[in-house]
Amino acid sequence: MTVVLEGREIRKTYVGGDGVPLDVLCGVNVSVNRGEMIAIVGESGSGKSTLLHILGALDRPTGGTVLLQGQAVTGRSDSELAKVRNRAVGFVFQFHHLLREFSALENVAMPLRIQGEAPADAERRARVLLERVGLGGRLHHRPSELSGGEQQRAAVARALAAEPGVVLADEPSGNLDHANAERLHGLLAEVVRDLGVAMVVVTHNRSLADRAHAVYQLEEGRLSVVPPGGVRSAV
Repeated sequence: MTVVLEGREIRKTYVGGDGVPLDVLCGVNVSVNRGEMIAIVGESGSGKSTLLHILGALDRPTGGTVLLQGQAVTGRSDSELAKVRNRAVGFVFQFHHLLREFSALENVAMPLRIQGEAPADAERRARVLLERVGLGGRLHHRPSELSGGEQQRAAVARALAAEPGVVLADEPSGNLDHANAERLHGLLAEVVRDLGVAMVVVTHNRSLADRAHAVYQLEEGRLSVVPPGGVRSAV
């Protein structure tokens, strides 16, 4: 199996207003393979989002190394990290972060336009992805004209636009009702299976965690494997 994303001995320490250091991540090791979904669960405030942001080059670790497709990400300049994020990592957040003044088609094409793709080529790719997530009839609708579930599916399409090696999803269904959440969970599993991307999801949702190939619990700054059948006590 091909390892797409790997974190080695990731540490993150914040210093409070009183000058006392707070260790959020204490030597975390994690890896995800092509065509694999892993779920990270844990209590609120345990550092799950911090870990995801470090793995996606949105934040820098205090110590340790992040490797994306075998290449070290840590230690690069801000401009280099921006290129890594745009070309190799797709993000899906709890709130879709679609640009409200643009249509679904324009939102999904945006990462490709940023990379310098011709408008026609970018929109062609965006159209294919929106049809894949069930929004072929909503291409020219703005976010305010889409339901919550549709907005999040458009966000998934946008995350896939640049054909990233890994997709990182932070509570992707946390703002959806049960029916829309289940549809989104099925879509994420389908993307991993059919497109062969690697995926890391941070979630409190047991149904989504159950779809992962492996589940890890973050507790007291350390990551441990949750055994089969142990998800309910970990989420």
